[in-house]
Amino acid sequence: MPDSLSRRRLLGVAAGAAAGVGLGAHSAAAATPGSAPAYASAQAALPTGLFTLGVASGDPLPTSTVLWTRLAPDPVAGGGMPDQAVEVHWEVATDERFRRVVRRGSERALPELGHSVHVDPQGLRPGTEYFYRFKAGKEISPTGRTRTAPALGSRPGSLRFAFASCQNFSAGYYHLYRDVVQQDVDFVAFLGDYIYESAPVATSVRVHEGTGEPYSLLDYRDRHAQYRTDADLQAGHAAAPWIVTLDDHEIDNNWADDIPQDPGNQTPEAFRARRIAAFQAWYEHMPVRRTSRPNGPDMQVFRRFEFGDLAHVHVLDTRQYRSDQVATVAEAEDPSRTMLGRRQEKWLDAGLLSGRQQWNLLANQTQVATNDRTAGDADSFDLDNWDGYRASRRKLMDTFASPRVANPVVLTGDRHSTFIMNLERNPEQQGTPVVGTELCGTSITSGGDIPPSAQQQFHTTYDPIAAEWPHWRYWDNRRGYLLCDVDRERMETTLRATEVVTKQEGAPVISAARFVTESGRRGVTVA
Repeated sequence: MPDSLSRRRLLGVAAGAAAGVGLGAHSAAAATPGSAPAYASAQAALPTGLFTLGVASGDPLPTSTVLWTRLAPDPVAGGGMPDQAVEVHWEVATDERFRRVVRRGSERALPELGHSVHVDPQGLRPGTEYFYRFKAGKEISPTGRTRTAPALGSRPGSLRFAFASCQNFSAGYYHLYRDVVQQDVDFVAFLGDYIYESAPVATSVRVHEGTGEPYSLLDYRDRHAQYRTDADLQAGHAAAPWIVTLDDHEIDNNWADDIPQDPGNQTPEAFRARRIAAFQAWYEHMPVRRTSRPNGPDMQVFRRFEFGDLAHVHVLDTRQYRSDQVATVAEAEDPSRTMLGRRQEKWLDAGLLSGRQQWNLLANQTQVATNDRTAGDADSFDLDNWDGYRASRRKLMDTFASPRVANPVVLTGDRHSTFIMNLERNPEQQGTPVVGTELCGTSITSGGDIPPSAQQQFHTTYDPIAAEWPHWRYWDNRRGYLLCDVDRERMETTLRATEVVTKQEGAPVISAARFVTESGRRGVTVA
């Protein structure tokens, strides 16, 4: 990757973020000679330890990337901030010592937004590495590293990114992000289940805060903040920009539009209030633009990012607009059922069909490929996945089949296992033409440790099923993430996996398998 940090420097920046080290020695003195002081005058007395949740960046564009932090000296007890606006100053520089500051300004951290800050500096150079930090009162945040996208219409030769999902705090530790930091990626795509809404269980590896599931804004703020206190997660955010979407556990397991998992226990009014609170807290903790700030129970999640003419990343929202889940495959065939909603379908089709990008990458939540769960004649399917929305899936596969859509690859989370699959024109009928690739990644922690005995049991279950479905190319149930290298000839994906997440020191992370999709050739091979 051009203009990248050396591995040593990158690890140093991430370690500073993980430890919460402020860069006080490089504050105003780091400004360009002759310029105004880097920071405004001191404010009224504030609590100490303002930057306990670290920093993050995301939604990279050619001339901008969102910079995020939240002031939270008492993170899992409401944040601990006074009920007043606080001036937060920020700087962007081309060097990690802030000797070459190129942008600076200030934002008000408002109590109604949990004292979070979303800065969108303009006029940055495309395809460039930057460093950023914040100051509030007398405290300076950890330093983050970010990168803008290549210029529109440019022809970048390569792109490296990681994608991950499903990081249940109670199931283990986030040491896999230490490995992500070492990979020097252009961005990280997070595909959902950033938090889990489950009640605390005393026997968990790490116990969720609170006394039950979150329902109020304060509840969801505390749950997000607890996750963000993790040093490895902070380091992952500080090392590269993130492109994030959400799935179900950010609100309620298997929710669908305005319907909760258990409508008998949550009234429509109660679930609407819960959705409003969960969306608000998600926005307050994610490095997304103000265009994603919720409007009551609605939030703009689907959006698109362009990396020159090499790749477009189409970020999907498969929760807000979907029809309710059904109980049978026959019901799943109903043509009126939708996964994306009409407006998002039109937006996605337009982005896939009208661009000149070489690769179309879909950041998606639940599995698209048909995925039988039972060997033999008695097929069974998880109808929360696209298997439960078959007309919507066929529409998407029809679009993929168009010669105007180059190299469609779906990046998926949710499954807590790795499933690498070909996408067929008519997924319910074996042997129809292959129109794309799906890379379904495993979890960061959800599901816990996978010792050899658990791996053996997984393959005992799934190997016979895979033998019946030729579009299955690879399957594995270890924890991990997928690392992707894209150029003009191919997309090479590596499964970075580990067997132990229940110990803070972790276990070795290995390259467990490698997959290749060649440009101009639909489908994926195991290398």
